[in-house]
Amino acid sequence: MMCVDSVNTGTALPERESHQMNHPIVNAMSFDIEDWFHMVGIESVEDIERWDTFPSLVERYTDGIIEQLAAHRTRATFFILGWVADRYPAIVRRIVDSGHEVGTHSFWHRRVDRLEPHVFEEDLRKSIDAIEQAGGQKVRGFRAPSFSIRPGAEWAFDVMLDCGLEYDASLFPAPRGHGGYPAPRGIHRFTDMPSGRSIPELPMSVMKLGPAGLGFTGGGYLRFLPGWFIKQGIRRLNRQGRPAVVYLHPRDFAPDCPRVAMPLKRRFKCYVGLKTTHGKLDTLLSSFHWAACETILGLDSTATGDAAA
Repeated sequence: MMCVDSVNTGTALPERESHQMNHPIVNAMSFDIEDWFHMVGIESVEDIERWDTFPSLVERYTDGIIEQLAAHRTRATFFILGWVADRYPAIVRRIVDSGHEVGTHSFWHRRVDRLEPHVFEEDLRKSIDAIEQAGGQKVRGFRAPSFSIRPGAEWAFDVMLDCGLEYDASLFPAPRGHGGYPAPRGIHRFTDMPSGRSIPELPMSVMKLGPAGLGFTGGGYLRFLPGWFIKQGIRRLNRQGRPAVVYLHPRDFAPDCPRVAMPLKRRFKCYVGLKTTHGKLDTLLSSFHWAACETILGLDSTATGDAAA
C-alpha cells in the first residue's frame, strides 16, 4: 500500500508490484530541457525576442545527459520546452532515438499560476505539437515551469486532460519560490479539479523536516546538498515504498553557464555546485534503480528502466 501524507487532495495509487515482492523500488529519472536563459522572474532574460540572440548550451549538455544515461543503461523522461523543440528538433530526435520518454515543459516557460486558462491551453497545445512533430512520439506528461501550479490554479489539470495529456509531474509538496502545493508526498490521483475529473500525479520528492519539507533530488537542491545526504533521503523514501523523483536541467551540468544578475540568494541557488552535478548523477545512477516517469506510473509496458542499447 502506498504511503502518502494525510492531505486530502488526491487518492493514492497502488504501489508498484516490485515493492510488494521485496524487490528494489524503481525511482523516476527526469530532465527539464530548457536553455540557461529560461529563468522565471529574471527580467534581463525574460524578453522572448532576445532569446535567439543568446548563446545556447542546451544541445551540448543535453547530449551529455543522453550519453551519461546510456552508460548506465537508464531510461528517463525529458520534459522538453516547446521553444527548444521548435528551434532544435534534432535534440528531440536524439532523445527519442535513445529510447527515452518525451514530455512537455510548456512552450514559453511561463508561470502557469499567472496565466489565463485559454492562454495556458494555447501554450500547451503549441508545445505538444512542436515536440511530437520533432520526435514522432506521443507526449503524455507535463511538468510546469518552476513547479508553478499553486492553490487556485487547479483549472490547469483540466486543461491538461483537454489537451490529451495523461499525467502531471508539476506539484512540489513544500513551500518554494515560484511553486508549492499542499499535496500528498507520493504518487496519487489529483482529484481537486473544477470538472470533477482526476489525473495521475507524480510529485517532486520532499524530505520531511519538522512541519516543513525540503526538496533534495533536483536542481539547486541536488547541487548544494552532499551526495550522502541525497542517497540517505532516497533510501528513506524507498523504505516507505515511495519512488524518488530526480529532476535536472542541462544548465545544472554547465560550469560555463553565463551568469545573470539576480538577488544573492537566487544567484547562489542557480550557480552553486555546477561542477558536482555529473558526478552526483553518476553515483545515483549506480546506486539505485531508475525508469521513466510513465513507467513509474504504470502507463507503459516497459518492464525495466533500461534505455535502448
